[in-house]
Amino acid sequence: MNQALENLKTRGFFQQCTNPEGLSALFDAGPVTFYVGCDPTGSSLHIGHMVPFFAYRHLRAAGHRGIALLGGGTARIGDPSGKTELRKMLTYEQLDANTAAITKQLDHFLGFDGEGARWANNKDWLADLNYIDFLREIGSHFSVNRMLSFEAYKLRLETGLSFIEFNYQLLQSYDFLELYRRYGCRLQIGGDDQWGNIVAGADLIRRIEGAEVFGMTFPLVTTADGKKMGKTEKGAIFLDPGLTSPYEFFQYWRNVQDADIRRFLLMFTFLPPEECDALTAPERNPNEAKERLAWEVTALIHGKEEADKAMAGARAAFGGGGDKSGMPRAELPRSRFLAGYNVVDLFTDAGLTPSKSESRRLVQQGGAFVSAESSGGFRVITDVAVLLTEGDLDGEGELILRAGKKRYCRVVAAK
Repeated sequence: MNQALENLKTRGFFQQCTNPEGLSALFDAGPVTFYVGCDPTGSSLHIGHMVPFFAYRHLRAAGHRGIALLGGGTARIGDPSGKTELRKMLTYEQLDANTAAITKQLDHFLGFDGEGARWANNKDWLADLNYIDFLREIGSHFSVNRMLSFEAYKLRLETGLSFIEFNYQLLQSYDFLELYRRYGCRLQIGGDDQWGNIVAGADLIRRIEGAEVFGMTFPLVTTADGKKMGKTEKGAIFLDPGLTSPYEFFQYWRNVQDADIRRFLLMFTFLPPEECDALTAPERNPNEAKERLAWEVTALIHGKEEADKAMAGARAAFGGGGDKSGMPRAELPRSRFLAGYNVVDLFTDAGLTPSKSESRRLVQQGGAFVSAESSGGFRVITDVAVLLTEGDLDGEGELILRAGKKRYCRVVAAK
């Protein structure tokens, strides 16, 4: 098999392919133009969206040409794949704003140069389509029976599939055709939930253009305990630092389960496989590998400076002392400490819990910790009536709160 494809397999980016031998031969023949699609249904990508774009960078490094297709047109409908209900409809203005924000994030990660790496927006060819002409020229090539055989539609039939969503596969297939015509695109890659749409696009090009194009999917990434990767109790791990701070982003990776370390090093960093194996060797401390994973991914998304700050903040939180600037920060009135700051109010105001009832439960269950200046560690608080005073602040007028084992906040008493 072609070396670029072998590399994707080694790193966990291979689930299904329409014709592995044919695609390998195509790669051997010279640079291949491929694309990854992404609908701008939110203002930021989250880390789960990035799996195909890591593969994109591996293919680019092997000399192939990538297109990141923003679905400014398809997002007006919404992809039913992997969803149990109709997606929320966004205004066209919201979709345009989301497209601009996500394009900026992808440019940072992929480095669009207009040649080896470019972006496109399917709004450019979908927004003004004549529906009757589209049905005659494109819809006539689709079998409803075959569409219903794909898993995405099977699942939605149980909960209700709207007619507008039923059009989505036609539009995504048309995207592949349009990119084939405009840029000679021969390959679409994406998550395994896109398999039906990808196969349909390849079939449409065969029927209309008489050409063979290819589709390849990656496994849908879950954690070792079966949970969707990139999700926490607070929600998705976003790339936008305004939604997920670099420190929280770093901490997500720093706290992955031991069983996931090697797989995530291979998929979400560009370290050689041999180095990933060395980091996760049985004799090595898994915390070293987790910290390396966290630093590498944070540096790729937020830059090396933010990764350094996040790592310093994490070390300060876990080990005491050190640079705390990368840690989540809450500025609260010093007057509250002078009067006696109730621990329940404090954890809520610092943002470590969403409500006072959650704070009360955290304290009662032994999950509320406050830095202890005398010992350099933490003391647990189990009494909801405890008041924190100015004497609990360190020499800089600060203290560290910890909720459970992994969530920290640096509280600064403001005058």
